[in-house]
Amino acid sequence: MLGSATLDTLARDLRYSLRTLTRNPGFTCVALLTIALGIGTNSAMFSVVQGIILAPLPFSEPDRLVFLWQNRPGVPQLEASYPNFEDWEHTSRSFDSMSAIAFHNFDLTSPGKAEHLTGIRVTSAFLATLGVKPAIGRDFGASDDVVNAPPVALISDRLWRERFGADQSVVGGSAVLDGKSYTVAGVLPPSFHFLADADVFTPLRPDMPAIYGERSVDAIAVLASLKPGVTMGQAGAEMNAVQLDLDRRYPDANRGVGIVVTSLKQQIVGDVKGTVLLLFGAVSIVLLIACANVASLLLARSTVRAREFGIRAALGASRGRMVRQLLTESTVLSLAGGALGIAVAWFGLRALLLALPYNLPRSGNIGLHLPVLAFSFLTSISAGILFGLAPALQSARAHVQDTLQKSSRGATSGSISSLRRLVMLQFALTLVLMTGAGLLLRSIRNLWHVNPGFDTQHVISFKVGLSPSFTHTPAGTRETYQQLLARIRQVPGVEADDITNMVPLNGGDNSGPFWIGTAQPTSLQEAPHALYFWTGPDYLKTMGIPLLQGRFFTPADQVASGRSEEHTSELQSRQ
Repeated sequence: MLGSATLDTLARDLRYSLRTLTRNPGFTCVALLTIALGIGTNSAMFSVVQGIILAPLPFSEPDRLVFLWQNRPGVPQLEASYPNFEDWEHTSRSFDSMSAIAFHNFDLTSPGKAEHLTGIRVTSAFLATLGVKPAIGRDFGASDDVVNAPPVALISDRLWRERFGADQSVVGGSAVLDGKSYTVAGVLPPSFHFLADADVFTPLRPDMPAIYGERSVDAIAVLASLKPGVTMGQAGAEMNAVQLDLDRRYPDANRGVGIVVTSLKQQIVGDVKGTVLLLFGAVSIVLLIACANVASLLLARSTVRAREFGIRAALGASRGRMVRQLLTESTVLSLAGGALGIAVAWFGLRALLLALPYNLPRSGNIGLHLPVLAFSFLTSISAGILFGLAPALQSARAHVQDTLQKSSRGATSGSISSLRRLVMLQFALTLVLMTGAGLLLRSIRNLWHVNPGFDTQHVISFKVGLSPSFTHTPAGTRETYQQLLARIRQVPGVEADDITNMVPLNGGDNSGPFWIGTAQPTSLQEAPHALYFWTGPDYLKTMGIPLLQGRFFTPADQVASGRSEEHTSELQSRQ
């Protein structure tokens, strides 16, 4: 506890600091604006760091949530097959629960107008693994995972409000998805977000086309919750032993396959973490430059006040007392600048959110929340001590007689030396910042001029869902797509169009093994892998991809090969 004398001294220092600052409005305004810009930019950028990287995931015990991926030489992350998932679930001892996940788009046709929705098919342990319960209704159960079970669905809070009018009696009602009637089992909480912001969750069953049910087909992601006390390293070691046993039992599908365990947060944030921390480091240098600027102003101002400090020292004021007074002034100045910096951060953050990519992970968490305000407060105090310490020590070190004699002649040699050092520090920090900015701009310029191999200026893409009444057979699916493409070509300004299951650079991965010739390799997993795009005959023309050798596809290629029927069905099942 602070004594009454200490509190009284602190109150006098604060009152004197405020009087001193108000007597010099020009200096105070310049210093406040400098501090506000430095702290404001740091607070805005820290809100991005806190929202994306530091904020815990909105799940129960998020640090225990992990993804399990297969890998092989040259391919660090692969999805798993459903049979492998079942073996992992039954054999592993490192996890409390485990769930399979397969992304699947749905066409909602009732209630209301038709809408193409992002969806995820999951096994029944999905919400239990995350520690989430539906806001209304029930979770999936083991009975929903079995073949031929009645179709049920969980819907997002957004879909519930926009399409069902936030009706509490929605549970037990129906929604038509992909032409099939699903019973709504429950509504998810408003705060629930998992990877893609899906609106529909349905059970993932072994008989569904999306997972094929074959051990050699890797089509699902696996989410798991670690048991208390089990590390990711221990879980990875156990899972690799489990996978080694599957290799011996099913060599054709599992030879050369390993397991990698990654945290859910790492999977969500991905490569964005490094970029965000780099930008935060850059704005931190800006704050240091601002502190050096204010320190220079205070040091120059201290030469004007040299006579004041000399008189106070002659009257018996100790060096510690004067240092405390000057640090109080700089801290008051910094806190006032920090308060103004919060306003700068608020406006800057609004502009920053508009400039950030739409698919930036966890962008909904970015804002001036309590941790950001606490960071701004601590930064303000630290900055006040940092830029006030050098002038305070310089003023306190001066001898009384020399100070009184030299105060009328201008700056002392000590203050000039300190100013030189601060100028050197400012120059060094500015040089680092400008060098980094130059390298960043050069990298952006180089990336801008990279040729991705297709036309990036005149191509648009959108998702399309077809009515199930047109897709009962591969021939019907093909005919419907052709009719759709013919109508699009009639739109003024359209030169070419076609369909594909995936567009380049969208982050999707649809890889599979390939080989040249008729002899199939001993193990499909050890065969070379390639990224596959299912397309129509005009895809290359539409994308502006040049032909280096051979010929383009023709409409005959869609029906002349025996594989085209299978590919058409597979394409439809993944849309």
